[in-house]
Amino acid sequence: MNRDRTAGGARARARQAMRAEVAVTVQDLVLAHGYEETTIDDICAAAEISRSTFFRCFHSKEEALFGPTAEAPEYLRDALAARPADEAPWVAIRHALNPMIDQYEGHDERTRRLTRLMVNTPALTARHREKNARWHELLRPEIARRLGADPADAADPRANAVIAAALGCVEAALAAWTASDRPRSLSEILDQAMGVAFVPHRPQ
Repeated sequence: MNRDRTAGGARARARQAMRAEVAVTVQDLVLAHGYEETTIDDICAAAEISRSTFFRCFHSKEEALFGPTAEAPEYLRDALAARPADEAPWVAIRHALNPMIDQYEGHDERTRRLTRLMVNTPALTARHREKNARWHELLRPEIARRLGADPADAADPRANAVIAAALGCVEAALAAWTASDRPRSLSEILDQAMGVAFVPHRPQ
């Protein structure tokens, strides 16, 4: 057995375990005291680690709270590419979102409280939208292909419009899901949001 490889694997597992423990500590603190009120020093004191150890594990407080990529955009890209080749872009992206929606709904009330925090905290909302920009970059080639468009053609807005509309529906669904103490399922709310997005409505 390669001892160096075994030792490296053990260190990686230990680091991952520490990251998970610190993330729980950060979540406890921000849920109890608020995001802006919780400092890096507060986190280090509660987790019993140094600032240097914290920054070896995380780049920022936001990353410590939600992980380096809570909903990795690569997962959505791969789920979209796995949909039937002839499926309409809007239908394909809705189905591709299911794993992410299941991830939200598969957890307890704590996850919904953290999501509410993200929706209502400007710094976290800004980070979420930065992640959306990365989603645009990854999803554009597949959406363009399904539209019969050239993903390199910056003058064609269609692929970006589909992606922006879908991600806007996700944001609206998350806001609605966290607004009620007894919400409907997030999947149902997203279906409602995406069902209305491209349907023309006439004034009553």
